[in-house]
Amino acid sequence: MSCLSLGPWFSFPREARHDEAMTSMPFMTVSSRLAQPGDVADLERLYDRLAEEQRAIRSIWPYADGLPEPVGRSLSRLVEQPDGVVAVGFIDGVPLGFLTGFEQPLLDPIADRTIGVVQLIFTDHDARGVGVGAAMLDVAMEVFRDRGIELFDARVSPGHRMAKNFFESNGFKARSITMHYSESEIAAAPAETLA
Repeated sequence: MSCLSLGPWFSFPREARHDEAMTSMPFMTVSSRLAQPGDVADLERLYDRLAEEQRAIRSIWPYADGLPEPVGRSLSRLVEQPDGVVAVGFIDGVPLGFLTGFEQPLLDPIADRTIGVVQLIFTDHDARGVGVGAAMLDVAMEVFRDRGIELFDARVSPGHRMAKNFFESNGFKARSITMHYSESEIAAAPAETLA
């Protein structure tokens, strides 16, 4: 199904996992679509879970790689940004993941080309492994392709092997690694205490 004003909508049946976190239905519907302004509260809830997960890996993440506070306003701007992509992933209509992306221009002599960058991708822990991330990535890449983009990057935190493996299984290869050195680790504290 395709919604002209919202872009592509991907939906396909998947067998449900049978564990305590998921219902024991024989099939579930995994889908994704471009985010709308009415999705911002769900996006913010999912972003908070992403930030918590990333802080456990690298305490500097919210300040170096996260979204500016207030997060709800940042997400609203991303949803409305014409050169960005924000996708929401669902299982049986329940929002359990999100993806943000943007276009990054290249330098001369090929400055007329851009890279579609997946900035953030998150699937709720209990919904991983059933295709939510793949559905969101499909939506984002289709939007980028419709804009004439043929090059794609994805940002992955070091130590997040599951994310690295996800992108590699979707054809991505590492092309750069950001190295970081710190004289002291930044504590997981509210941003205002760092000012």
